[in-house]
Amino acid sequence: MTESVILVDGQDNMTGTMEKMEAHRLGVLHRAFSVFIFNKKGQLLLQQRAFDKYHSGGKWTNTCCSHPNPGEETLEAAHRRLNEEMGMECTLRYAFNFIYRAGFEDGLSEHEFDHVFWGISADNPVPEPKEVAAFKFMSMDDLAADIESNPARYTEWLKICFDRVIEVHEQLF
Repeated sequence: MTESVILVDGQDNMTGTMEKMEAHRLGVLHRAFSVFIFNKKGQLLLQQRAFDKYHSGGKWTNTCCSHPNPGEETLEAAHRRLNEEMGMECTLRYAFNFIYRAGFEDGLSEHEFDHVFWGISADNPVPEPKEVAAFKFMSMDDLAADIESNPARYTEWLKICFDRVIEVHEQLF
């Protein structure tokens, strides 16, 4: 089945749809979301992307991320993908959004209007192996230090929005 993404303008107004890989080849702005799940100690649940993902394979990133399907609400899509990727259900709350552009070694690029959601859960994930190679919980201080020391281990979008995620974390914990 061909996946499509929702094309948007700089204010997140839908302008059309496009096949997902074509949007990544052309670097067209499209809607996306990123989910950050914290445990009760305030540690962030990170996933290591499966090594055969079409970009950023093997890199560590936030709990889950993806694109809503055409006709699907972004929050609904975030819940769906959290369950599909990490085998979890959790109340999600909107945090912020940001636009970013990043190129990858395979010639693909991300140009996304990214909606960021957060949640707190005591559950352990049951990750889908086709999506997730590994997972771990990490304190924000340890994660900040590791991103600084080893930036190549992490996805571009995580590094780009990390300072704002720290602000959300500080309000929660």
